[in-house]
Amino acid sequence: MAHFKPLGKKLRLAKALKQNRSVPIWVIIKTNRRFRDHPKRRHWRRTKLKA
Repeated sequence: MAHFKPLGKKLRLAKALKQNRSVPIWVIIKTNRRFRDHPKRRHWRRTKLKA
């Protein structure tokens, strides 16, 4: 990707990066492993963004 990014695109990419975290460990423990992953998890190579 280019070194220079418009601010809007940079903010969208940053939001996507923050959304891509896994479920916290304490949630997995508290729910007795019922919620181990979330459906919006994205892999950088498999699924591309429309950012």
